[in-house]
Amino acid sequence: MSVEPGHFARSADGLPEDRFLDREESWLRFNQRVLDLAADPSLPLLERVRFLSIFATNLDEFFMVRVAGLTRRMATGIAVQSASGRQPREVLAHTSEVARELMLEHAALFREEILPALAKEGIEVLRWDELADTEKESLNRLFRRQIYPVLTPLVVDPAHPFPYISGQSLNLAVLVRDPEIGTTMFARVKVPPLLPRFLEASPSRFVPLEDVIAENLPALFTGTEILEHHAFRVTRNQDLEVDEDIAEDLLQALERELLRRRFGPVVRLEVEESITPEVLDLLMTELEVDERAVYRVPGPLDLGGMSAIADLDRSELKYPPFVPSEAALPHDTDIFATLRDHDVLVQHPYDSFTTSVERLIEDAAADPQVLAIKQTLYRTSGDSPIIDALIDAAEAGKQVVVVVEIKARFDEQANITWARKLERAGCHVVYGFVGLKTHCKVALVVRQESDGSLRRYCHIGTGNYNPKTARIYEDYGLLTADPEVGQDVSALFNHLTGYSRDTDYRRLLVAPDSLRAGLVERIEREIEHHEQGRPARIRFKCNALVDEVLIDALYRASQEGVPIDVWVRGICALRPGVPGMSETIQVRSILGRFLEHSRVYAFENGGEHEVWIGSADLMHRNLDRRVETLVRVTDPAHCADLVGRFDLAMGPNTKCWILGESGVWTRHGGDIDVQTNLMRARRWRTVES
Repeated sequence: MSVEPGHFARSADGLPEDRFLDREESWLRFNQRVLDLAADPSLPLLERVRFLSIFATNLDEFFMVRVAGLTRRMATGIAVQSASGRQPREVLAHTSEVARELMLEHAALFREEILPALAKEGIEVLRWDELADTEKESLNRLFRRQIYPVLTPLVVDPAHPFPYISGQSLNLAVLVRDPEIGTTMFARVKVPPLLPRFLEASPSRFVPLEDVIAENLPALFTGTEILEHHAFRVTRNQDLEVDEDIAEDLLQALERELLRRRFGPVVRLEVEESITPEVLDLLMTELEVDERAVYRVPGPLDLGGMSAIADLDRSELKYPPFVPSEAALPHDTDIFATLRDHDVLVQHPYDSFTTSVERLIEDAAADPQVLAIKQTLYRTSGDSPIIDALIDAAEAGKQVVVVVEIKARFDEQANITWARKLERAGCHVVYGFVGLKTHCKVALVVRQESDGSLRRYCHIGTGNYNPKTARIYEDYGLLTADPEVGQDVSALFNHLTGYSRDTDYRRLLVAPDSLRAGLVERIEREIEHHEQGRPARIRFKCNALVDEVLIDALYRASQEGVPIDVWVRGICALRPGVPGMSETIQVRSILGRFLEHSRVYAFENGGEHEVWIGSADLMHRNLDRRVETLVRVTDPAHCADLVGRFDLAMGPNTKCWILGESGVWTRHGGDIDVQTNLMRARRWRTVES
């Protein structure tokens, strides 16, 4: 939404009524920044291809969840006004318009820049008519051997109703004519999702799978005439709705809902722009969508499949290899002795996840002096060493408690599978709270020391216990044997597993009980410091800033003159730089090789920095409907390191995007790339160690 500077209606508390940017558009503008990276000729070519693919898969999820939610609210008559002041119908209309513009921009970038650049490097993505005759013959043979047997053409006639079209599936809409009786029929052919998205016609020359199928349609409809064919793709509502208050068994209820999710209503119909009105009308009627949900784009569809091209073995067209540093916890040290001596702060992927977080759990599982391991799991990979270590610990007779969040969006089935595997191994598996997702990243190891005393070792992180994403997601983790943190984390697990109501934490802020209020309290304290002439500054790093209470608290601090830096990856509903409201606030976004994922909340605090890290973004769902944790970092060197990251990110010569008061993000060039800077620093540290 665009507004004229200074044109803000005032609310009763003195803040403008329209002081919040539209959440949905802000997310789309985040994805536009991803598209900016795909368009950046200074990046390695196959990394640009990867960003092109990420844009497409991001947009799929946006439609599956956010657009689906808006559509559901409209259908059920829930007229909830957004923070930006719009009704769901207005938001949906504007969101559809912006999404359509970005999809066309994405398709144009693919055709006009990415494809020619790939061709210059000897990698061609072609359509069927561009192939050589020998390549066509080779692909036709491949069709007969490996593709034809798995295809199922479905004709629509009085005996065969219109088939179910699964979400995110690529399909061919085919019109065929029976020459004997002259009848024209509609047929659908699903492009098999388990086959490669792009087939290699000859070395480094690729063609979309649907082109090969389309060329061979006569083999599927023998004795008929193929009149026309068009690719199409649908996106369905994939948001889960489980009534936890009435579900007797949450696991079974979720499994039933996962089955129903396959049949969610269509929220987007993508078609190639060459589709004829007759075929499009038929699809719209049968799929029950109106014109607003139709997105015509140049082919090919489903460019998320370009990730396969990005994965090609062409190292010269990719980022140079980076090996994480192991200096924070060298292999030849005793991890428990190290943590008894001092806290360790790691930042992945610059610091090794394997030799820090994984190692803590693996060493605990193998150590005969360890009595218990407790851990939350929100997302993890299918071959996670942490899962194996927890199973080993349980089989060795240690008490193992795992809080598995089976409602983690799009990982529900995987988490159910791992929960059952852990249970079979003897782990105590807990599914968290009714009505809340357990999103915090916390591990607790209880060890009997040589003197007979018990000591607790903890990890509190900003990212998931997932070794795969730890290589590409930027996250912090605090490993500590501090007794106060250990006591807090023990109380937290008692809260998660036994419904203990003890919320009197010393070094933790925990949602939904104390996190929002704790941050607001510290914002107000910065105002007091500023009024008294003491050093005051607020610095937030998060993935999303949407919560109106916290945004208003930041506005009040800005009105009092407190400098505020916001470093946000994705959604930001705060308007920075508005005279009289937010002129001391600057908002920046940094995207690059790694996905900025950590959450850091730093306060100048009169000259004695107070810094918190943890799992919580500043959104309603995080602060009200999830169990989240922030832990206070107390080591002065660690605090200085975290504050130094803000100095780097907010510097005048740093590459970033800067948010303006109207919601427009402007790309800012500079000599300093934050992620490259941190990689170089880790290389030097590794060499020195």
